[in-house]
Amino acid sequence: MTGTLRVLAAGDHFVLPSLIESAVADELREHPCDIRQLTLGWPLEPFGPVAEVTEASDAEDELIEALSDDREVLITQMAPVTERVLEASPSLRLVVVCRGGPVNVNLDAATSHDVRVCFAPGRNSAATAEFTVGLMLAALRRIPQAHDLLARQGSWQGATYYTYEHSGLELEDLPVGLVGYGAVGSRVARVLCAFGARVMVYDPYVHGEIHGLRVASLDELLAASRVITLHARLTPETRSLIGARELALLPPGAVVVNAARGPLLDEDALCDALENGRLSAAALDTYAREPLPPGSRLLGLAERVVLTPHLGGASRATAEKAAAIAAGEVGRWVRGEPPAHGLA
Repeated sequence: MTGTLRVLAAGDHFVLPSLIESAVADELREHPCDIRQLTLGWPLEPFGPVAEVTEASDAEDELIEALSDDREVLITQMAPVTERVLEASPSLRLVVVCRGGPVNVNLDAATSHDVRVCFAPGRNSAATAEFTVGLMLAALRRIPQAHDLLARQGSWQGATYYTYEHSGLELEDLPVGLVGYGAVGSRVARVLCAFGARVMVYDPYVHGEIHGLRVASLDELLAASRVITLHARLTPETRSLIGARELALLPPGAVVVNAARGPLLDEDALCDALENGRLSAAALDTYAREPLPPGSRLLGLAERVVLTPHLGGASRATAEKAAAIAAGEVGRWVRGEPPAHGLA
């Protein structure tokens, strides 16, 4: 294409507009660009007023105003690209979402308005895998609980974890089951193998070589695992994949880790298993409802759970990779090439 490309870098406090602008400028060194920056707020609740998109900010009006000067390209993580936004932005031709899927874009409306939609898969796989292993270690060795007793309460009572009865498990020779073996799960498997864990994998959609032992069924995996960690995609088939029946298959004292998607796990069943001692611990970064409601049963189980507020992908490298992947899609569009990761 010829002429100055008009881009809106609608970032937020994670994928900064300045990161997006820098990545686009680097990708399109030979092509004139007019890049406008916009910083959107981070939603604490899923996008409510318009049900057509999810996990987006509530900045429809702000976005429409920012696109009103004939912006052709929108790069964003959280902007709500709704029918209303697309209808009000006739010059818009390309939307790139800096995340694993364009959940904040009305794809049917984008197609009808002839807008290409791209996204940035894999940008947080390393960060989430590392965080998952961190959660696992924290739960196995009671690190947060010991820290709280000493640093916040000034108590040496955490030394009771240095008794046989209360001490934790080590990863070496520990049977660890992975439910899902995608970009994150495969990285977790490699790290756990380096620790010397006995890694087992259940994923009916993945073929070829894996790190660890492939297990034919989920029930078989659960029955053999002292720790399970979830890495499946959230689909109608995987929603509540791990419920009361599945948790009952785990050996007594097992540990559950979930840094994937909250609805993969039945939280009430998990709390029941923690309260009755069937499970020794759980480490969670994602929840059925986010933010975690003040009345959640998980908050009353601080001695047995490690809870973090959906931070698995929160590394600086993730934000930088997302901006770079998005800029690459803009470059392909400018050169008339097919997208690497496009849906419309």
